[in-house]
Amino acid sequence: MQNNKVKIINKEVLSSNWYTLRKITYDYLKKDGTWQTQSREAYDRGNGAAIMLYNSSLKTVILTRQFRMPTFINGNADGLLIEACAGLLDKDNPEDCIKRETEEETGYKINSVKKIMEVYMSPGSVTEMLYFFIAEYSHAMKLAEGGGVAQEQEEIDVLEMHIENALKMIDTGEIKDAKTIMLLQYLRLKHIL
Repeated sequence: MQNNKVKIINKEVLSSNWYTLRKITYDYLKKDGTWQTQSREAYDRGNGAAIMLYNSSLKTVILTRQFRMPTFINGNADGLLIEACAGLLDKDNPEDCIKRETEEETGYKINSVKKIMEVYMSPGSVTEMLYFFIAEYSHAMKLAEGGGVAQEQEEIDVLEMHIENALKMIDTGEIKDAKTIMLLQYLRLKHIL
């Protein structure tokens, strides 16, 4: 990674309990030609993938609901969040990851997915790149109940709902997750549902 405007001076690991939090001190070349020393913290949790499953004939989508501690401590009363299926790559490529996560979380086995974008979700503090996918599903593809992986302490509800209800839940604040809102809006903007 070469950049003539950034010179890393020091990297310090502040925490590696769950993922890795580093403090990075660096010199940055400003537009006026002067160098400025800056310091930032960056949380590295790896890259991830997210998917919106949709059914064209039924006009439905598959969402998940699970407890998210960060939302709970930031005012989400029950800590439950309605989301698109997603997960960390865990050394997989994004497509293999999202197929695995879809089966684990929703119980649907999908064979083909369409990548629609790559996004930094919180670039001011998190290194994660999120790969976004969509895929059509049918009830014949449902092989299991889903719900996540017990060893990963996942307890996930699988929700199937009409696209219009999902979009209304954005307006009412019942859906507050950015990746989910982006994927639902993508389906609408591209006239997929």
